Parts: sequence; structure tokens; C-alpha cells
Amino acid sequence: LKEAGIKVIHVVASSAFAQKAESAGVDAIVTEGFEAGGHNGREETTTMVLIPSVVNTVKIPVIAAGGIANGSQMLACFTMGAEGVQIGTRFIATIEASAHENFKKIIIEGKEGDTMLSLKKIVPTRLFKNKLFYTIEKAENAGATPEELKQILGEGENNAKTGMFDGDIENGMLEVGQNIALINEIKPVQEVINNLIQEYILALSRLK
Repeated sequence: LKEAGIKVIHVVASSAFAQKAESAGVDAIVTEGFEAGGHNGREETTTMVLIPSVVNTVKIPVIAAGGIANGSQMLACFTMGAEGVQIGTRFIATIEASAHENFKKIIIEGKEGDTMLSLKKIVPTRLFKNKLFYTIEKAENAGATPEELKQILGEGENNAKTGMFDGDIENGMLEVGQNIALINEIKPVQEVINNLIQEYILALSRLK
């Protein structure tokens, strides 16, 4: 990719992986904290701890991710040394997003505690607590093997598609971050971006 003139940015969940990515020659690193939706780090390091840790470890630009939904959080990330932010869940709840309306509704109605890290025996994944989640949790508590968990999931990508794009919010995987508690409305992307900037400026003015 680099030989073709393409910038390479790698996602990591620990300082050790950040160092490895830097030594491999990536241009920048996304540090994704424990709050993030979907696939997550086994160390369960939060965004607030991970950002300064990685910033102090590498020399290349660091982009913060994991639970970020508003401008004040962006400012907090920048004060810790991040040079940008990556935001996922907030942009699912937009008019332009290709996600199913049922999935978008889950996000704007979600509360604190409605997501949890699951599937640690396979790939740690933060999921919304629906029927599938509780089936997985029951199996994990009973000591299910990775193979048995994979049988419950079936085809992983199709399972995620079932929930997020086909709209089966009970039997599909719903990968969302903890920041659903901060998202209350489906908006156009432009409005989300404008709000992020306005919130950032307001938070900065409060500090001054």
C-alpha cells in the first residue's frame, strides 16, 4: 500500500500493538478504547487511559476512538495528545447511514449499561443486550468452548448483517459503543459534524 502512495492507518487497543504498528511503518494509529462498539481489545483499556499511553509510546500521529460522540469529548482527546478522532456509533444514527432504521432506533433509545463486552474467548466484541447477547452470555457462563460459541453465532458477518442492516434487532449482532447513552436523535451527517464543532468550541471557551 505504501509503495502505491497510500496512507496506512492501523487500529490498536494497546501500547504494545501501537509500537508494533509503528515499527511496521504505518503512517498513523487509531487508539480504540474499551468503550468502542464492535471488536475490542482484550486488555479492556479505556480511551482516557489508552490515548496518553500510546501518545507517550509512539512518534507518529495518534487518532482517538472509543465512545466519542460529542465535541467536549473531542477536546478531551486533543488535550491528551490525540491529533484527530474516529467516530463510529454517532454516525450510524444519521439519515444517510445505510444501517436499518430498527438499528438506528436502538441507538437513540439506548441507555447506560445497555451494551457489554462479550465473546472474549473468540474476539472481544461490544454488543447491545438483545436476545442473541443473552444467549451468548448464558453459554459463556456455562463454560462454552470457542467452537460452541461460533456455532451459536453461525456465520459471523451474516449475523452482524442480520441485525445492523436487515433490522432483526433480537437475533442479530448489534455492535455499538457505550456512547449510545449520549445519542438521542437521528440527524443528517452535516448537522452532526456542525454540532461536534460547535460543542468543541463551547467546551474550549469554558476552559478559557
